[in-house]
Amino acid sequence: MYETLSAIDNIRLNFSEGGLLYMNITLACIMFGVAMEINMDNFKKIFLDPKPAMLGIVSQFLLLPALTFGLVVMLNPPPSIAMGMILIAACPGGNVSNFISSLAKANIALSVGLTAFATLSATFFTPFNFAFWGGMYVRFYQKAGHLNIPIHIDFLEMAKTVFILLGIPLIAGMWVSSKFPGFARRNMKRIRITSLVLYLSFIAGALVANLEHFTAVIFPIGLLVLLLNVQTLSTGYIVGTVAGVSRPDRRTLSIETGIQNSGLALILIFNLFHGNGGMAFMAAWWGIWQMVSGLLVALILRRIALPSTGWLEAKIR
Repeated sequence: MYETLSAIDNIRLNFSEGGLLYMNITLACIMFGVAMEINMDNFKKIFLDPKPAMLGIVSQFLLLPALTFGLVVMLNPPPSIAMGMILIAACPGGNVSNFISSLAKANIALSVGLTAFATLSATFFTPFNFAFWGGMYVRFYQKAGHLNIPIHIDFLEMAKTVFILLGIPLIAGMWVSSKFPGFARRNMKRIRITSLVLYLSFIAGALVANLEHFTAVIFPIGLLVLLLNVQTLSTGYIVGTVAGVSRPDRRTLSIETGIQNSGLALILIFNLFHGNGGMAFMAAWWGIWQMVSGLLVALILRRIALPSTGWLEAKIR
């Protein structure tokens, strides 16, 4: 497997400047739609029941990047694949996690609150975690000198890019929602669906344009994505189990930690790392696979009965 992936560091994907602009616009539209649904009630729910919320923050922003670094050290994939895995772990949760949480009969209020917090704080946490753990990887391996990405990871440049791609659309979406609530209610769903369809069309087009590269590495990349996905989903659930929170809360922690914003990862790869093949293939396949695995996990959990003692009432008491 390592031999198959070893040449991937030298691959640069077929990608035009127009395609990059299209990708940036679609992510901005997605974030704008997400922001129109964020309000103070999301954060009030976190403050009213802070324990599972704090566990979710710790699981997603502290444990997940650290455990992913450990997985990279253990598996020792080619450098660009390793950096792609670390970048995925550094990204915030994807907003599709709210839908998956509802399917899984998880704590939806907690899911929405954690997604809102993760999205708003990604401007700092994503570049910080990638700079910290990616920089540690570069220092850890002597062979990192052969990376086809900058050895020096510029935290400020990455933070600026994340703010432009996420922060500005989020601020704009929240402002529109606050000033024009009627417009937001009527159009937020339409905006999110349209932008998601445009984003998926971009992914499909990019895969077709680079099919010769993708088919050669689909199996080894898929195996690494599977292992990383098992780790991300299990991290939140184990944290919730050890901390003794309710089963719906554990399900939410698992899903929020397990679903990452692959769109942001891809855009950072093309904006900052010139479409590095290993990183891009890792992020693209992650975006596809996490939807499949998230839905499968949700359907399995949905069939597992929750305690009939009234977990919500017990928490209130």
